[in-house]
Amino acid sequence: MAAVLRRAAGMRPLLSVRSGRSMSCCSWRWRSSSAQERARQYTVGKKIHGFTVNQVTPVPDLFLTAVKLNHDNTGAQHLHVARDDPNNLFSVQFRTTPLNSTGVPHILEHVVLCGSEKYQCRDPFFKMLTRSLATFMNAFTANDYTMYPFSTQNSKDFQNLLSVYLDAVFFPCLRELDFWQEGWRLEHEIPDDPGSPLIFKGVVFNEMKGVFANNENLYAQHLQNKLLPEHTYSVVSGGDPLHIPKLTWEELKNFHATHYHPSNARFFTYGDLPLEQHLQQIQDEALCKFSKIEPGTSVPKQSRWSEPRECHVNCGPDSMAPDPAKQTIYSVSFLLGDITDSFEAFTLNLLSSLLVSGPNSPFYKALIDAHIGTDFAPVVGYDGSTREACFTIGLQGIAEQDIKVVKEIIAKVIDEVIENGFEQERIEALLHKIEIQLKHQTTNFGLALASYIAANWNHDGDPVEMLQISENMARFKQSLEDNPHFLQDKVKHYFKENAHQLSLSMSPDESYLKNQAQLEKEKLQEKVNSLSMEEKKEIYKKGLELIAAQSRPQDASSLPALKVSDIQQTFSLTPVEMTYIDEVPVQYCSQPTNGVVYFKAFTNLNTLPEDLKPYVPLFCNVITRMGCGNLDYRKQDQQIELKTGGMFASPKILQDNDNLDMYEQGVLFTSHCLERNLPDMMHLWTDIFNNPHFDDEEHLRVLVMMAAQELSNGIPESGHLYAAVRAGKTLTAAGRLQEMFNGISQVQHMKRIAEKPELLTVLRKLPRIKMHLLSNENMRCAVNATSQAIPEVSTEVEKFIRNIPGFGKKKKDKKLIRTNITEKPLNPEDAGSEVSGGSQATKKIVFSSFKACQMKTHFQLPFPVNYVSECVRTVPYLNPDFPSLLVLARLLTSKFLHREIREKGGAYGGGAMLSHNGLFTFYSYRDPNSIDTMSVFQKSIDWAKAGKFTQEDIDEAKLSVFSTVDAPVAPSNRGLDRFLLGISDEMKQKHREQLFAVDHDSLVGAANKYLTTGHSTWGAAILGPENESIARDPTWVQR
Repeated sequence: MAAVLRRAAGMRPLLSVRSGRSMSCCSWRWRSSSAQERARQYTVGKKIHGFTVNQVTPVPDLFLTAVKLNHDNTGAQHLHVARDDPNNLFSVQFRTTPLNSTGVPHILEHVVLCGSEKYQCRDPFFKMLTRSLATFMNAFTANDYTMYPFSTQNSKDFQNLLSVYLDAVFFPCLRELDFWQEGWRLEHEIPDDPGSPLIFKGVVFNEMKGVFANNENLYAQHLQNKLLPEHTYSVVSGGDPLHIPKLTWEELKNFHATHYHPSNARFFTYGDLPLEQHLQQIQDEALCKFSKIEPGTSVPKQSRWSEPRECHVNCGPDSMAPDPAKQTIYSVSFLLGDITDSFEAFTLNLLSSLLVSGPNSPFYKALIDAHIGTDFAPVVGYDGSTREACFTIGLQGIAEQDIKVVKEIIAKVIDEVIENGFEQERIEALLHKIEIQLKHQTTNFGLALASYIAANWNHDGDPVEMLQISENMARFKQSLEDNPHFLQDKVKHYFKENAHQLSLSMSPDESYLKNQAQLEKEKLQEKVNSLSMEEKKEIYKKGLELIAAQSRPQDASSLPALKVSDIQQTFSLTPVEMTYIDEVPVQYCSQPTNGVVYFKAFTNLNTLPEDLKPYVPLFCNVITRMGCGNLDYRKQDQQIELKTGGMFASPKILQDNDNLDMYEQGVLFTSHCLERNLPDMMHLWTDIFNNPHFDDEEHLRVLVMMAAQELSNGIPESGHLYAAVRAGKTLTAAGRLQEMFNGISQVQHMKRIAEKPELLTVLRKLPRIKMHLLSNENMRCAVNATSQAIPEVSTEVEKFIRNIPGFGKKKKDKKLIRTNITEKPLNPEDAGSEVSGGSQATKKIVFSSFKACQMKTHFQLPFPVNYVSECVRTVPYLNPDFPSLLVLARLLTSKFLHREIREKGGAYGGGAMLSHNGLFTFYSYRDPNSIDTMSVFQKSIDWAKAGKFTQEDIDEAKLSVFSTVDAPVAPSNRGLDRFLLGISDEMKQKHREQLFAVDHDSLVGAANKYLTTGHSTWGAAILGPENESIARDPTWVQR
């Protein structure tokens, strides 16, 4: 449900100009402009359902019109963004400014969604996930605000969800039992055994233990608290696990009363639905019941320091760190100006990018290329998530004795930038990046917009000013023209002459985790010792009461719901055209891409020797970053920034649609550019395929260290995914390769490479991989562009294909023919027909006589919580039982696993899913339990086999499935399923019809046929702390 947003894990901006970390901003432009036309009819002063219009602003660059309103009686602010996009979004945010670290805004965010006056049932939020076709539903706790957004393409669904959200935030039940479940409670370890010890439990309590198991999050939190040591930024808004047990139910209710009021609210609506309808519902269902108050939640400015400060903190050691002897993080942070000055914020964001983004930036050259650390510090660059922004620069993965060196380098770079400024070409590349982001189109523009304006608006800035990006760009260019030292003056003012700077170092302490556990134990003991016998009896009684409430069947009839009949029987088709250039298939998909060309190429790995396969992810990571043709890696990066929206390569294992023993293995190359830059982009790809540089061992070391550090840092946030990949390793041949490329094995492999004293042996492997991979043999391409651009695109793509090598053609005498490779038609329409004599395009599939086997693996890691997964081998996509298993996964999640794993077990999340790879996966996330959770997985199967679900349950599961099946697809990705997986529109329609046909019998049948122990092969994996029962069990492999 909740996501706690912090510097290291905050909402990403609409426009991010940091290298490789951008969020694209636009949904596609529709031919009709009716929503915008309607919005432009409003006049300032117009009264609509208790609101008054005070501004109407067209923003043509983003194809939208912004309407600002105020509610007359309460002062609530409303921003409506009219845009011809059917994926409509609603959000309400409250400024939430806690003054302690009990996590009250975060726990409140959970509890308000557990039931309200109109919707009394427990947990209406999670119940609506299966009664809706929402494309997004969530809630976020940030440093100083709490936001509740949802989006949907269905107007009836929008009204339903709006009703639930309004009632939840303004009229929640705030029941004590919900506070205990979601926040924290004392409860017996075995709830029905009063002789078992009392322990801390609670969803947020365990979530935050998981959050701070990640050293990046811990560092970011310390940095904010110490740079802004006054008022709300000095505390942990999400909750410190050692402070959460101080929060009382009464304090929670008081916080709601003072913060969740319309006078402290900002409403946001987006899309093509009429504004009047939204305003009337908001007025009638919520705002008419309130009068204006003075919320008193504003955040004062931080008092400025007269001299810089230094601080050191400790953390737990990272067992996956590239160099165990170098685990210190050090950075210097500067407090900047007020984020409500939107042009200054825009300028500082661009300045930040010039300073830290990519190998041509001064801090990259001075810090990363110096080989002192593994990567920039977890918090780097401009951060506008607090009332006053900050800029941070530093390194992670350094030796403690190198802190002084890093500090001196930072000061030196600042002086050099003030002296020399920036190259004009880098500024042009940055402005190009903004231009292409404005044109690039995604499906979640409403959500990106709400996130982008949230912090500024929260502090009474003007959100519309933030949307006027072209005006800010023009003003930026003019400022540079008027004053060539414009940016240097900013660096001097904010960095050189700014005394409010914090030097923060963090290094591992072997006893850190033990100390944290001891502190928690002491807090627990203190709580238990203070209890009277009567209070202990009451705790036991309340524990049983909570379990009874969690187990009791809920009457959700008061909640609004869509019906299966509301789902369209068919879907919009995506026509594509196939052409062939020297037997290389090229798929063209004409789309309204707003002047952007999207190029993809897939080449297979079938001829690659086994010993090189573990290096494929590294090859993909570096192939567009080492230099090519006449360009060294710095010039290559500059050209990529100037001419494209990025060039990437990623390994792909594509499961066959009708046989789990078959898969396609390869690499997907992707890029996009403005139409005018197409020849330059394709020339870059030609140079990368023909003449990539593999001669710079020093730069390779930089890239290896960064990649190893990133993988290591990612485990705590994605532990459930790593567990699932490991659990599936022994179930299919594709699963084995998936684990090699994307699992813990790859993290360990990169760690071993990073530890090597020299990388010459690794460097020599890269040309060998290139020889097998970068050729037009066994390649296919795909292009999405406007119909007008396709003729020119086809010319450039043909030139590219004819100018790159063909592996087979060069090696006719040694052509590799493997017995485990079979050919299948490339076009889905040709499936089932004979493959012969080059009469049709084919793809080469690996056919494996893989013997699935059961394996259970426990990775002991320094985490206070577990990530648990069990996988079972079932059936491929085209099997008629696949749709039943898909619905069954949603049914198990919503009707059994959520209740048992999250509500009762206290994990942050848990459920079941079926992927295209044919593996039925159970998982839990930030879970205090491990073996107990696995027994819950088994109990859920027994529940399904017994058929203990109703037709309403089935319909809700189908709605949940269709919300994913019918999720909007951006123009850049239309036709991608066909291109990669060979899934045609006809196959999708048949799959759709099979989903509609799923019934009680087919669900029970699927559970019995595939999920019964002994009928199918299972795998399991747990990432988490030491576990005595697992250690004693010889069936587990310990890692």
